[in-house]
Amino acid sequence: MSDFAKVERPAARETGSRGAPPNTAPEGTITTPPQKPGGAPGPAKVPTRPGDRIFKAMTVGSGVTIVVMIVLIGVFLLIQAIPSLADNESNFLFSRDWNADPAALAFGVLDLLLVTVFSSIFALLIAMPVSLGIALFLTQYAPKRLAKPFGYLVDLLAAVPSIIYGLWGLYELAPALRPISTWLNDTLGFIPIFATGSSNLAIGQTIFTAGIVLAVMLLPIITAISREVFDRTPSMHIEGALALGATKWEVVKTTVLPFGRAGYMSASMLGLGRALGETIALLIILASTTQTFSFSLFDGGDTIASKIARAASEFNDPKGAGAYIAAGLVLFVLTFVVNAFARWIIAGHKEYE
Repeated sequence: MSDFAKVERPAARETGSRGAPPNTAPEGTITTPPQKPGGAPGPAKVPTRPGDRIFKAMTVGSGVTIVVMIVLIGVFLLIQAIPSLADNESNFLFSRDWNADPAALAFGVLDLLLVTVFSSIFALLIAMPVSLGIALFLTQYAPKRLAKPFGYLVDLLAAVPSIIYGLWGLYELAPALRPISTWLNDTLGFIPIFATGSSNLAIGQTIFTAGIVLAVMLLPIITAISREVFDRTPSMHIEGALALGATKWEVVKTTVLPFGRAGYMSASMLGLGRALGETIALLIILASTTQTFSFSLFDGGDTIASKIARAASEFNDPKGAGAYIAAGLVLFVLTFVVNAFARWIIAGHKEYE
């Protein structure tokens, strides 16, 4: 019989204590995790460096700082408001009286709250469709060489100081709106929102003027967020609709708007929160009045923020100031609820996470 060829067996690989090959990768690299008994890979171990730990500490600290500041502001408002609320002789939430005299405190926030909400919602109803049109134009219709500079111009509206908006609204916009206000009051005065209010139409210091100014101030906020949302519409959806023969408007209606609806509504709620807290512009435009609010666009009055600003120089007594701080607490809670509602709208939409 012929001799069989001798076949050399490969040398056994070195193994660790559990039979796994040793880790020979250079230090600082990420290696493939070992297999578990069931065949699934174990969790990868990513090395941490001092820079990673420092950056994590800074980001966590920044987030915690913001939360703590908000809590401290709320606690401050509550502590300052409690003594005045304890001595208040009127129902704080449902009374329309306002007397912040420390000797006879009798104040209610209802009238201020109604003016605040009414003027803000009126501004939002104007700003929402205009912002939607601008965002769609910039993302779907305008050529790129025009979209960028036009978008910058819209964003610059946010850089204009509130006092400039107030002066523009009082001295330029109000005279220009006088014929429209008069026509609406004469023609549609039987409708409560167009009825004769507590402010002089000839001067124009009304919620009608203030609401339009507020709407202009909301445009950059709502437009910027909506534009970013519409830009994130998957290109495959748009191309698929075009391939099926859809027109540009049909593409917008069937792909862009459904995808960006939640983001657009969230942007509108953030704009509403901005409108609720506006102070200087409304302080300049709205005429202060002693009459109660009648739900007319041609009423004057004060919002919570403008009322506080109008009386800030008279805060000589802690209890008198506490009445205004209590009103500020209501505005703080209202703004927080609106912003929380905006977050709730986009909750569950993974495309916005």
